Amino acid sequence: MTSTASLQPDPAPIVACTISRDVQDFDLLIEDMEAALGESWGDLGFAEALTFFNQPEANRLEFVALAIDGEDEDNLALMGEVIAAAAAKGIKVILIAEDVTPAALHQLLRQGADEFVPYPLPEGELMAAIKRLRQPATPKPAAEASKLSEGGDGVILAVQGLAGGVGASTLAVNLAWELATVAKENAPRVCLLDLDLQRGAAATYLDLPRREAVFEMLNDTEAMDEEVFAQALVTHEETLQVLTAPADLVPLDIVTPQDIERVLDMAARHFDFVVVDMPGAVVQWTETVLTAAHVYFALVELEMRSAQNTLRLKQALQAEDLPFEKLRFALNRAPRFTDLNGKARVKRMAESLGISIELHLSDGGRQVAQAGDHGTPLARSAPKNPLRRDVAKLAQSLFDLGRDATEAA
Repeated sequence: MTSTASLQPDPAPIVACTISRDVQDFDLLIEDMEAALGESWGDLGFAEALTFFNQPEANRLEFVALAIDGEDEDNLALMGEVIAAAAAKGIKVILIAEDVTPAALHQLLRQGADEFVPYPLPEGELMAAIKRLRQPATPKPAAEASKLSEGGDGVILAVQGLAGGVGASTLAVNLAWELATVAKENAPRVCLLDLDLQRGAAATYLDLPRREAVFEMLNDTEAMDEEVFAQALVTHEETLQVLTAPADLVPLDIVTPQDIERVLDMAARHFDFVVVDMPGAVVQWTETVLTAAHVYFALVELEMRSAQNTLRLKQALQAEDLPFEKLRFALNRAPRFTDLNGKARVKRMAESLGISIELHLSDGGRQVAQAGDHGTPLARSAPKNPLRRDVAKLAQSLFDLGRDATEAA
């Protein structure tokens, strides 16, 4: 007589855990964890996690997904303990947050969370974060790090669009490139800061990689030194230094006015011109850039959205007693010289808003979009484009003003 025993396979080892007040409140997280890991994950409460980290089974964990919402903000100290305990065991932390204030999010990220993913989870974003965590660290050799020299003139030029699609990023990128190549000898050192943290286009328009070091630097500017700043920069054609927007989508308020002030100060110490591509939204650190900027270009078009937003911005700045007069209004896709009707409309718009439109930029047409798609400045892809010529003239005038000021001093 023979007998057979049905063998049950060993349960899959637990390689990750969710940590939350109640994981059922994060149903999309459950689905994504199952899709990514099958049955190789578990769930813990906050207090349970601290106990579990002291057990031998915790040594198998690759990462934990710390899921919080607005109700958890009263327990930030406990959240910090969980992150610190995970880091002490070499366990990566993915922070998943819903309806959490930027200040709380910033605090937890600074305490050691490795990745941030907003909730509801964007499609594929959790899997992408897990893949990044699993990639082996490849520190950049010190010999390859950018070398920065002191003694920059520190002229800060900010660019902000007052309506979507008016071409602010196009102006910022091409102005930075024109300044960096304005002279064959003794060309100025130029840095482009893409502070449009969520939709930053500088990396796309110049075909540059987005470095993880950018988020790490912005997350702890108090510890930022010259080496940290240099490693966050990428170089376009060995000429223009660029701080791209972070690789991941982050809240605009994840950085504070003090953070932005430190970044601007660092850039101004090492570069002659610092071009800042601003987000379209007015944020808590807009005043910081406005105050620091030598010229603050406000880009508009000849249409109602731009007019209404200009009026709202003017009223807001004047109500807060901020330097509205520092804004230099630029009209993109301006009417041609022979378009008398269009020029009359521009004059009426400026008079009705009580502003002066000092800079008129030509309509560059399809070549502008094509240059952005190909990741090249207009000067490279369409040097005779009318918009490129206007930006080159602007760069030359700014360079001449800076040179004259230096010689006078």
